[in-house]
This record gives sequence, C-alpha cells and structure tokens, in this order.
Amino acid sequence: MASLVSLQNTGNSISFSSHLKSSIATKHPLALNRQIKLCFSQNPTKLNTLCTYAASNSNNSSNSSTRAYRRQGVTTHRQITKNRPNPRKFNTENRNENHPSPQNPTFQIINVDLMKLCKEGKVKEALDYMGQGVVADYNVFVALLDACESTNSLELSKRVNDFLRRSKFAGDIELNNKLIGIFGNCASMRDARRVFDKMRERNLASWKMMINGYAVNGKGDDGLLLFEEMRKGGFEPDSETFLALLSACASAVAVEEGVMYFELMKNEYRIVPRIEHYIGIIGVFGSSGHLNEAVEFIDNMPIEPTMEIWQALKGFARIHGDIDLEDHIEELLLGLDPSIRSENETRAPPRKKLSMINMIEEKNRVSEYRCINPFKGEGNEKLKGLNGQMREAGYVPDTRYVLHDIDQEAKEQALQYHSERLAIAYGLISTPARTPLRIIKNLRICGDCHNAIKIMSKIVGRELIVRDNKRFHHFRDGKCSCRDYW
Repeated sequence: MASLVSLQNTGNSISFSSHLKSSIATKHPLALNRQIKLCFSQNPTKLNTLCTYAASNSNNSSNSSTRAYRRQGVTTHRQITKNRPNPRKFNTENRNENHPSPQNPTFQIINVDLMKLCKEGKVKEALDYMGQGVVADYNVFVALLDACESTNSLELSKRVNDFLRRSKFAGDIELNNKLIGIFGNCASMRDARRVFDKMRERNLASWKMMINGYAVNGKGDDGLLLFEEMRKGGFEPDSETFLALLSACASAVAVEEGVMYFELMKNEYRIVPRIEHYIGIIGVFGSSGHLNEAVEFIDNMPIEPTMEIWQALKGFARIHGDIDLEDHIEELLLGLDPSIRSENETRAPPRKKLSMINMIEEKNRVSEYRCINPFKGEGNEKLKGLNGQMREAGYVPDTRYVLHDIDQEAKEQALQYHSERLAIAYGLISTPARTPLRIIKNLRICGDCHNAIKIMSKIVGRELIVRDNKRFHHFRDGKCSCRDYW
C-alpha cells in the first residue's frame, strides 16, 4: 500500500506524492465541488511534509490558504535515508591500493607473466600479483597446482584454492582433483574433503583420490564410508579404486570388509585381480596380525605366488616377530631366486652414508634440518627440556636402533638428536601454540623416534604429522594413526 507523503498547493487541486506513479480524481468540499487531482510521484525523498492540502475560493483568490498537518513523533523517509550508512562505502579503506574499483582512481593494469613465475618456482610472487588484480587463466592454475604439489606447501595450496574458488574455473573437475591430491599429500584431509564437498560434478578419479587419501593418512574408516557413498551415487569402481579400498581396509584393520570387497571385485564387477590386489589383501591380513590367514590365502591363490607376494608377507612376519615364518619365507625366496644367496654371501662395498633430512613448514616457508651439528641452537635447548619431560612420562630409549659400536650412554644420546626430533623442537618454538606441525622426512622413521614422538604429542598437546618414505604418521594424544605399523 502506498503511503501519502505530501500535498502541494496547486490551486483547485491537491497533489500527493508517494512511491507509486498514478493519479486519482476526487471531489473536495472546500473546492466548491471542483475536481481535485491526487498525483503520486515516484521520488518521495524530495518531499518534506507529511500532509498538505490547498483550498481555493472562487470569489477571492487572495484569501486562499495552505495548511500543513504533520503527525507528531513520526520519522520521515528523508530522515531515515539521511542517517542510513551507505553500504557501498564499507571497507573501502581496507582495499588494496591497486584494487580495480571506481573509488580507486590510481588503479593501474599490471603486466606480469604468471606462467613464467610458476616455472621459476616463484609461486608466492605469482599469488601476490593475483591478489593485486592480475587474472590467471586455466594453464596458470595448472602450473600453480603443479608447483604446490612439488613443494608440499599447505599454506600456498590454500591460497591457490581461494583464488580458484573466485575464478570461472571453480567447477573444473581436473583442477579440483589436483587440489584433493595435494591436500592429501600435505596430510590435510579436512581441506581435501571441503574441496570434494563443494564440487558440483565429480568423476571416478575424485572418489578414488579421496579414498586413497584417507587410507594413506590413517583414516581408513572414512575411506570405507566414502566408497559406499560412491556406490550409492551410481559410480562403478575400477581396478585402481579397489587398490585404494584395500589400502583403506588395511589402515582401518578391517579384515572382514577387506575380504568382502576382494570377492565383490571379482564376482560383481568382473575385475581380474592383479598382483597388486593380492598384495593388498595380504596387507589387510598382515596389518592386523593374521599371518596364518595370510599364508592360507597365498596357498589358495589361483596363480603362482611371486617374489613380491612372499616379500610382502616376510615384512609382516618381521614386524610381528614371527621368526619361524620369516625363516621359512627366506628359504622359499632362495628357491625362487638362488642368486639371492650369492648376493648375501658376497661382501658388498661400503654404502654411502645418507644424510637425514627433515623439512618443516612454518609461516609460508620450508626450513630444512640435517643431522650435522645437533648440539647448537635454540632447538637444542628446547629438545633438552622435552627429553626431561619425556623421561618423566615414562620414555625409555630403545638402543636397538643404534647400530654403532658405542657404549649405552652414547647410544641414548645419539637417539635424542635424530633430525626429526630437532625439527619438532624448533617447530614448537617458531609456530603458534596448538597448531599442527608437519615434518617431511626422507628416510624411514625409526622405532625409537616413533615412540618418542607419541609421547611428545601428549606432552605438548599438539598434532605432530610426520611423513617418512613410507606413509603419513599423525601423532595425537600419545597415539599414532598407523597403529604402530608402518
């Protein structure tokens, strides 16, 4: 309903203004039965009074008067709009100096080759230019994601994701799949799941990468749930998807589900198992300690067991301490390849000593730690304090992992200064409290460091993520996602 805003003195007519554009003809008694025209205007903000009318006498036009009536305590539309803040002026002071907007007359077009910066590894510089208004095309986003994948930088990957969400390529399946893989390799399955959930369209690779990411990061149960969701969505799994699924079963120690999915692959989807699938089902048995069932499965295989299969079972026998089974498999391997005996008997030349390297990401930069001079620096002081707290919490050094011929005290000291512990100690003093630490290690983590980092995570109350050359280890509250198997 239109509200009346004002009347204007127009002789024998009364003009009303409102939001509607219309006119109404009526009779007014003061106008001596003359026609009064009520006119509605579309621009009410120019009017002040609420109600005004004019009455004119035909005998004496000089006696015509204009009276204005205003309702008390009513705020007019002009007063409201006068005090109302202009939403277009919000946050203008926080805009970038080169932000392209009508309020920024100093805006200039920046000419920069983003692709060249990506090829040179200057991802941060490229993202800074994009923040200043430089538009990236599809190939630039591909190059940015490739660079993030090679550096395993979680923070830079998040920035690329933010720019991708605001671009016209936000719904591209391949770019989103790349992001899922990168976040999985950075041990951030929460970010990977956010990307996955926001995808308007998905293909089979999207589901497979999510399931594999859950398996590698010790969240096999989530991978199994996602596989069932994928089947309900009408996607038909392929051979690679079942490999990721068996890995998720091994991570979740889901023996019955692993056997069920293996049979489902063969019978329902008519997929012929490859050597990798047989090794995967052996991993399901071996990770849960069911070594006898693994041996029985190998004996009933329709194909002849290969060296890869026996070597996989030998590794599980060593992990679970089954020496008899390990010796038996060693004999079988010698029967398959007699050259193994001669290789073991031949004295090998001295191996080149590998330098243990650990990298930690902190504040958009990656720091590298080598076990060269571990007794200097702030990280060493922090590590000394941690060692005392760990011993109070029940930590006992396992000197079996020190292969040097030195006394017991020297072995314990050598264990304390492994490079991953130094990286963690420095990360604790250089990153905000309660934030996760991500450590990348080029060698397999030793058993003593694995036990020590579990205790560290409980002491400092932070999630410590260590990626060695085998898998991801998520240490939290004194436990590891690998369940002490790696």
